[in-house]
Amino acid sequence: MEAIEWIRFIFGALFILCGLSIFLIEMVGVFRFKYVLNRMHAAAMGDTLGIACSLIGLIIISGFNFTSMKLFCVIVFLWFSSPTSSHLIARLEVATDEDRKEHYRVITMDELERESEEGKGQDC
Repeated sequence: MEAIEWIRFIFGALFILCGLSIFLIEMVGVFRFKYVLNRMHAAAMGDTLGIACSLIGLIIISGFNFTSMKLFCVIVFLWFSSPTSSHLIARLEVATDEDRKEHYRVITMDELERESEEGKGQDC
């Protein structure tokens, strides 16, 4: 029985270390990226994946009991709420950005159709 507990501990520790390394990569991305949407993307992906890996590691270490069920519910809640909140904050940034031309361009459907027709004419 002791071998199973050690195996469970090792797998749980690996998941926790994986989550911590994802958090480290997230921090590097947040501090290195220049544009706010890139920084926010790094933070949102790191939060979602890093917290999930860390909590899965804790579930494995604690065994399958009521506490692990609560940790699983936290994972599910964070997997739904973190991307949603990040998306809403990104839409707010795009709507209130004063330097739009510096970061991206807005393409209308007419321009998109015109570009696709020009691309077809060049391929022939």
